[in-house]
Amino acid sequence: MVEETGDDDYEHTPVSLAGKRAVVIGGTSGIGGAIARGFAAEGADVIATSRTRSAVEETAADLRARGARTATPTCDVTDPDDVASLASTAVDELGGVDVVVHSQGAIARDRVDEVSESEWERVLDVALDGVYRSTQAFARVMESGAIVNISSLTARLAFPETAAYTAAKGGVEALTRVSAKELGPEIRVNAIAPGFVLTPQNREVYAEGTEKHARIEERAPMGRVGTRAEMVGAVVYLASDAASYTTGEVLTVDGGFTPGVF
Repeated sequence: MVEETGDDDYEHTPVSLAGKRAVVIGGTSGIGGAIARGFAAEGADVIATSRTRSAVEETAADLRARGARTATPTCDVTDPDDVASLASTAVDELGGVDVVVHSQGAIARDRVDEVSESEWERVLDVALDGVYRSTQAFARVMESGAIVNISSLTARLAFPETAAYTAAKGGVEALTRVSAKELGPEIRVNAIAPGFVLTPQNREVYAEGTEKHARIEERAPMGRVGTRAEMVGAVVYLASDAASYTTGEVLTVDGGFTPGVF
């Protein structure tokens, strides 16, 4: 039986990122771009980075307009020196790092018996090894805080022609759990697993009138495809002090699709 010690037991920490210093890798487009802007709207200072200089600078201008302190380092997560430099730059520019989000990704649409060695290595180098490199680099400079990884339903459901991507995301979820164990209690490590989400890259694939859109409408309890904005709240929660007792978890944000069959 849990002993009640007073009214303080019923107080809670609000979901807020005010004063947090965050780095969003893969934060200039797609879900990562929405997360970076959402963090700024919630009061965080944010560095949103990717490999493309123009995208980094454009996103930084947007973040400044939202009141966030930021900087414009690019980062290639396949280069360990580049990742270490990003961690160092973030500390120098923001005065420290409280939150890191890994939203970088790569995909090869091939069957397991057809995907080339080079494509397999490319996808895992970005989507899995890049998360490992960054987790390692930032764990060395963070005194405390939260790491949030972006996984996928492919880590638990079998979608054809996604062998490399599926392996990478399965690895991300495993890495999330072991990182939480090894870096806690100072650093919490969690992930979200988005479902079918409209982004500029896949808008045509999931557009109304397509076969995939119809099957999602039929199978998902929410009856529709998700939006990038609907991924932000889950990440904000996991990054905030309101999630102070949550670590090693993968939060599924898929409109209830997972119990169904694609």
